[in-house]
Amino acid sequence: MSDAATNDLRAGFCAIVGLPNVGKSTLLNRILGRHLAAVSSKPQTTRDRILGVHTLALPGQTPDRAQIAYVDTPGVQDGKGPLRRYMRDASTSAASDADVILLLVDGTHRNGRVPSFLSQPEAAALAHATGTGRPLIVAINKVDRMSKPDILPVIEAWAQWKHGLEVVPISASTGENVDALEQVIAAMLPPGPQLFPDDMITDRSPQFIAKEIIREQLYHQLGKELPYACAVQIESWSEKADKNELTIGAVVIVERESQKPIVVGKGGSRIRELGIAARQAVGAALGKTVHLTLFVKVLEEWSRGDAALRRLGYGGEGEGL
Repeated sequence: MSDAATNDLRAGFCAIVGLPNVGKSTLLNRILGRHLAAVSSKPQTTRDRILGVHTLALPGQTPDRAQIAYVDTPGVQDGKGPLRRYMRDASTSAASDADVILLLVDGTHRNGRVPSFLSQPEAAALAHATGTGRPLIVAINKVDRMSKPDILPVIEAWAQWKHGLEVVPISASTGENVDALEQVIAAMLPPGPQLFPDDMITDRSPQFIAKEIIREQLYHQLGKELPYACAVQIESWSEKADKNELTIGAVVIVERESQKPIVVGKGGSRIRELGIAARQAVGAALGKTVHLTLFVKVLEEWSRGDAALRRLGYGGEGEGL
């Protein structure tokens, strides 16, 4: 095979890192044009590394295509407990393995949008993740909610922080300037062979995507009443390919008996509403007619035990089927 054939595009991994709730998963979903990662306004919605692959054109460049393998990561935040440690390790590991690191900051967060926040104790892990020596890009997110006089000083602060640093203002929710951001990322990737097939979007299974979407609906439906340590496990999965139908049995895991009624609701009203919303969202994401049955179980203090974390898929040992 000739060098031209093996280097016909730019290809590599881009780790998306940042504090909790800055819009990392919203950005990944926007780039891929599909609902892959769970999104909510509640911090720590993302718990796993999620790979999303996007191939794009690079007009007027050589090579004239790029394949970016994005790794969406949990919000990097210090804290105690096995679940927080698992999420923190997932983020720092992704950053250390990436070809390019994309640091996403919330432009509306006055204390977390300028470089000085990286020196704060709660950002120590994030400072470590972005200080690996890998090429770094900073994206200022949520500019659709900022005035131009507010945006410019933030861009200048990052530009002064590190000479030659690429700083791109974007809105992940509206798509503003996201295409330009991808061009900047692609320019930093090395020419090389294609990493994944053209039709591949993620390495995550449909079961994982369904689990994430159901958990996302927990956040949307329960809001502030949601116990932080909720998890979802897929227990049964049956497909009828000829009818494009999918039947799922899923369990919502809580840590204490007192939390179970919060999810179930009076007379089962909340679990029914959750089931309807989750069924519709999973069906839209997977392009199938979905039949979903939900149950609630108590697994005492599961977020505090390594064995329980692994059992629920937080530990690289499967996705909980």
